[in-house]
Amino acid sequence: MEKSQAAYSWWSRAHRPYTTAELIADGIVHVLGLIGAGVAGAVLLAFAIMEAAPELPALSIYVTSLIVVLGVSLAYNQWPVSPIKMWLARLDQAAIFLFIAGTYTPFLAVLGGTTTGALMTTFVWGASLVGVALKLIVPEHFGRLAIALYLAIGWSGILVFQSLAQTLPHSTMMLVLAGGITYSLGIIFHLWEKLKFQNALWHVFVVAGASLHLWAVIDFMVIHRV
Repeated sequence: MEKSQAAYSWWSRAHRPYTTAELIADGIVHVLGLIGAGVAGAVLLAFAIMEAAPELPALSIYVTSLIVVLGVSLAYNQWPVSPIKMWLARLDQAAIFLFIAGTYTPFLAVLGGTTTGALMTTFVWGASLVGVALKLIVPEHFGRLAIALYLAIGWSGILVFQSLAQTLPHSTMMLVLAGGITYSLGIIFHLWEKLKFQNALWHVFVVAGASLHLWAVIDFMVIHRV
């Protein structure tokens, strides 16, 4: 019985269901994030198309992963407890890995043609796909380990920080670092499950981190190219 309850609670939050107010607050955060991502992403892609930017495929992957992760997260967090919610939970956690790899893609695209860029891209996508497989196949396991893997992949960019710093504007690198720190601080609220509105607060940090990274992409793709 205890084993069954543990398997059930990984996606349903049976130990402390969210109140209506918490769900509304969390929904608002997600919707605002989706609107911002949609508008800014459309502008970014339109600019890349007009300029025939070689990074267009990478930018398309990035914007798509951003909208998907926010959309799936909104659906999962707002859906009532049911078998559908369980499957949305799998997709939600798997989408995070795709989003991490998707976020790296436009930055690593500027290192295209280099051994460093190729190796880093292979590592980030390879590790992320392993994470996706784990979350789709055995989502009830590797809970805390998944968080460690999120952080490990997310901060693996330190390995190519110097190469990126020599290629990207200083302002872009500062925005990238700020985004990474914001995501990492948000995990405190993700784990602080007894705190009221902790899920909404966690997603505030997610949207803030994603916004900083989106602005970083706009910074080097648009602002420094006009």
